[in-house]
Amino acid sequence: MKNIDSYTHTRGESIYLDDIAEISGTLFGACFDSPVAHGIIKNLDLSEAENMNGVVKIFTHNDIPGRNEIGGIIEDEPLLADHHVHFCGMPIAFVVAETSEHAYAAIKKIKIEIEPLPVITDPRVAKEKNELIIPPRTFKIGDTASSFSTCDYIFEGRADSNGQEHLYIETQGAYTVPLENGAIKIYSSTQGPTAVQRACSKVLAIPMHQLEVDVTRLGGGFGGKEDQANAWAALSALATYCTKRPVKYILNRMEDMRMTGKRHPYSSDFKIGLNKELKIIAYEVVFYQNAGAAADLSPAVMERTLFHCTNSYFIPNVNATAYSCRTNLPPNTAFRGFGGPQGMFAIECAIAKAAAELKIDASEIQKINLIKTGDEFVYGQIAASEANECWQKAEQLYDVEKLQAEVRKFNSENGLFKKGIAIQPICFGISFTKTLMNNARSLVHVYSDGSVNISTGAVEMGQGVNTKILQVAQSIFSIPAEHIKVNSTNTFRIANTSPSAASATADLNGKATLLACNAILTRLKIVAAEALKSDPEKIELKNEFVFADRKKSEITWKQLVSMAFVKRVNLSEHAHHATPDIHFDATKEKGHPFAYHVYGTAILTATVDCLRGTYEFDSVKVVHDFGQSMNEIIDRGQCEGGIVQGIGWMTMEEIIYGKEGKLKSNALSTYKVPDVYSAPKEIAIHFLETKNNSLAIFNSKAVGEPPLMYGIGAYFALRNAVLAYNPNSVIPYDAPMTPEKVLLSLHQGK
Repeated sequence: MKNIDSYTHTRGESIYLDDIAEISGTLFGACFDSPVAHGIIKNLDLSEAENMNGVVKIFTHNDIPGRNEIGGIIEDEPLLADHHVHFCGMPIAFVVAETSEHAYAAIKKIKIEIEPLPVITDPRVAKEKNELIIPPRTFKIGDTASSFSTCDYIFEGRADSNGQEHLYIETQGAYTVPLENGAIKIYSSTQGPTAVQRACSKVLAIPMHQLEVDVTRLGGGFGGKEDQANAWAALSALATYCTKRPVKYILNRMEDMRMTGKRHPYSSDFKIGLNKELKIIAYEVVFYQNAGAAADLSPAVMERTLFHCTNSYFIPNVNATAYSCRTNLPPNTAFRGFGGPQGMFAIECAIAKAAAELKIDASEIQKINLIKTGDEFVYGQIAASEANECWQKAEQLYDVEKLQAEVRKFNSENGLFKKGIAIQPICFGISFTKTLMNNARSLVHVYSDGSVNISTGAVEMGQGVNTKILQVAQSIFSIPAEHIKVNSTNTFRIANTSPSAASATADLNGKATLLACNAILTRLKIVAAEALKSDPEKIELKNEFVFADRKKSEITWKQLVSMAFVKRVNLSEHAHHATPDIHFDATKEKGHPFAYHVYGTAILTATVDCLRGTYEFDSVKVVHDFGQSMNEIIDRGQCEGGIVQGIGWMTMEEIIYGKEGKLKSNALSTYKVPDVYSAPKEIAIHFLETKNNSLAIFNSKAVGEPPLMYGIGAYFALRNAVLAYNPNSVIPYDAPMTPEKVLLSLHQGK
């Protein structure tokens, strides 16, 4: 089963936000944003801009009929700055004009006077000043205070990981259209249609049933459109509400990079204790999360960092504390992995530090500490682990000892080129950690001609979720794919949706679709049983025909549907699915928050040019826990994409803000992402099929986020290559490992 969007994608026929035909009278928006990171607005002069040709209206916070607030988890984020600005890029005024050119011309005529205030960009400084988004949280298991005294080896250190620009192909944007009786239709490039609906309702002070949010597909999201799409939809909706005209605002690339949040940078302190058998006895870690100027999704991201602070390892004594630190940067937000990678990077740095001090390979510590079924995670859930199976299969399939020997041989024979190898196990929990979000609905219609239409809360953003949902219906009804259509995501058809995030979208919406299809199937079986004088339990549908007692009848799928229609049988179903058995008590920081975990092991090999500091990745060899994949083409693509994106985060993608809070890496000339030439020469992926009941749809485990974490191994492969050239180099645990950092490390002290 190919991705159902492949045909239109390859022909440029797929409809994205900017492809929607514009209605006559459409106005175009442009946002005037703060040129400074922190200050008090003393004067805002719009007079010259308001008189510019084509300008219809300029909106400020004074024009908002409802509340000037778009914060989701915490209400601390104004839509338009009132008297304070908190980051460079904070929206202050919104211009709508007859053309986009008119709007942007007017932006240049707006004059503002801002009294500067001190700027904080470092989360550690923010913590010292008690600038916190929420109180700190701590996950504990065992007793680290006493257990460190029993350790034979204790090591301490610091780990820093930078942010990451989402760089979705389609930038943020919205197109809002007035409907009758004061309703507004919002076309939004969002992963969270209900979040957009809720934010616009708050800003406009109108009920949610007056706001229809519709999403056909996104040109990428990666978490960056889970919450941050709200602002642009709310600005457009505000303008439509006031002018009664359609309004379109799509950010250009540099606006998007300047005004939106990134993956959260983290700075962490760790302490790790081991015994002589290399078992990790105790681990303490403190995370300083750079949240930016407002909460956005930072509390949830911070929580997931704590959930993943031990990665794939069982550690009996853990104390992990996290601080969400308020700084004067754009509010950082969800990004593939959602805080998990930052927590996992810290434990991998701790293991690497221990291995270096003990003069052994990190894989010796990794392997012996892998979590087993029955072990307890730091948050109380009991593991059903595939970690050891993945590691052992990788050793067997890819002959890790041979690969390591080949690297040693290459390094002994080459002076200016060195290779590094690293093994990266992963463990990632699947579910929203906020239990109430783990639900979804599906509306399935079987039309009288036998064709099927499905609406769910899932947003298609390139991950193939619509294809998987179609496969569910195809499997239940046993009809060809061309008979089934998956609709756009629409808040009038499916209400109160959770965002398409957390790798849970296919599971939640697929299970809801499964329930809906099975309900219709049950009714159809009764109709067939009456016609064939059989028992409904003995009726089956196979390849568009009805079978009774395992014998093929002459009744086709279309005939059966027609018979049901004549008998006035309900051919529609709206089904609800809520993930069972999950819970979490935040007062105790204990529970069973995840439906299941995804495991895997990757072996990464890199070659460094020790004269120039440049590098390339020779191979990434993976054994990944897919469960029983329902679509290997899509899952392989997600795995490959996640690996390369993870490598980018750990190597070349460097977010740089100046001390004054201005983004320096604000264009594709200064922010580099992996292209075809920097992708690994070989990506080998082995599908580890597991039979455990995982609560995944058709036992096909989620694959959106987990593969990104394999990229963490890229950092350590490069580090090992550098140390092969210069064993005396003192390399801080500071990602990304850019070519500049590699070059400096290679020749440090030489």
